[in-house]
Amino acid sequence: MINKNISNWLNDQKKKQFLKVEKKDLFKLIKWIYNKREIYHKSKKFFKITGIRIKTNFYKKKNWDQPIIVQNEQGILGIIKNKKTKKYLLQAKVEPGNKNKLQLSPTVQATKSNYQRIHKGKKTPYLNFFKGNKVKFISQSEQGYRYLSKFNKNSIVEIEKKIKVLKNFFWLSRKDLKYLIKRKSMLNMDTVSVFSSFVRKNTTDLPFKKMNEINNWIRQNDKIFKLKIKIKPLVNLINWKVTPDNISHKSNKHFSVIGINTLCNKREITKWDQPIIKGKRMAFAGYLIKEFNNTEHYLCKYNKKPGLKKSTLSCTANTSDLDSFKTNNNLTSFEKKMIRDFFLNKKNKYKKIYDNILSDEGGRFFNCEIIYKVLKLSNKTKVKIPSNYFWISQNQMIEMIKRKKVDIEARLLFGCVNIDKII
Repeated sequence: MINKNISNWLNDQKKKQFLKVEKKDLFKLIKWIYNKREIYHKSKKFFKITGIRIKTNFYKKKNWDQPIIVQNEQGILGIIKNKKTKKYLLQAKVEPGNKNKLQLSPTVQATKSNYQRIHKGKKTPYLNFFKGNKVKFISQSEQGYRYLSKFNKNSIVEIEKKIKVLKNFFWLSRKDLKYLIKRKSMLNMDTVSVFSSFVRKNTTDLPFKKMNEINNWIRQNDKIFKLKIKIKPLVNLINWKVTPDNISHKSNKHFSVIGINTLCNKREITKWDQPIIKGKRMAFAGYLIKEFNNTEHYLCKYNKKPGLKKSTLSCTANTSDLDSFKTNNNLTSFEKKMIRDFFLNKKNKYKKIYDNILSDEGGRFFNCEIIYKVLKLSNKTKVKIPSNYFWISQNQMIEMIKRKKVDIEARLLFGCVNIDKII
């Protein structure tokens, strides 16, 4: 069970933090401009929504158009750790896109435009701890289907001295985090993203394959699979329509872009408008784990995403619409088989390592949630994997994360099951 002090603090924050979000005409968003080509902020900061054309041989669908978020600046996702107590300072924070409104965020969760106060609002608390040459950051990619080349700087900073703790912040132990990660959408994705970048390696790790074999496997797939993008005006996107209500696909099967107005009382500013990505259905991300040489290995997929210049490792199965996975043309027959026979098979007897629903980042994504699952197979279970899959050990996963080679869904899920092993 969770510490009573934390529970009381969370309940208190839920009462004190007000949030009201209303849908608004995309063309009437205050301080935002739509010029048919894109939607952008008058300051030319923060982010913009534009269109892209994708050409690839990686998916069954060889080319398509879509809107995408362009946010060239890197934000800071930083968590303060007390070296003596080994506790982590997190904040209770509301985001307009959070379905449950309030979640636990990193100590600092801010875009460059935010911490530079382009909005002319309050200062970002604790930002000074993440400035200077001594701070070690790991740059990690964001959602590769909905962001174009978006990276954030992840960091955990250790301190020894006591610091003043603001009312919407709280110190949490690894035990607290282990409990909260099993609760629906309590730790926000940015918090988990930071922790996933700082998992300790095992003292004993006997990989099924060596790192040079993984690197060769990636290089071989890179030679085979190509993906190119071209910026296109929103108004010219094929099979997409732009209206004051939203930017949506004509099939009504995919995500959309809507406008919202946000009112709150505990953010840098208390009122703002913005465009935001709205998901259509419940997404899914899952790992299969199996032991080789008494070492846990994760079944990873080689992947190409339109928003990322380089290839990445994804989890075993990943889809933006779990309900319609059977008819999803971009899922391979192997992925469909994994979802059907393992992740959605209620009769299977494999050990369930993790099963929970977490939100996408609520500042850019509206009511978007993902089912995360990890199953551990018995040693007797044989899985014949295609050439674009690879079994990767625990320590190899940590190394690939440090190399920025693991996409955000796979990284988050890895962080969820290893949250008690963070530094």
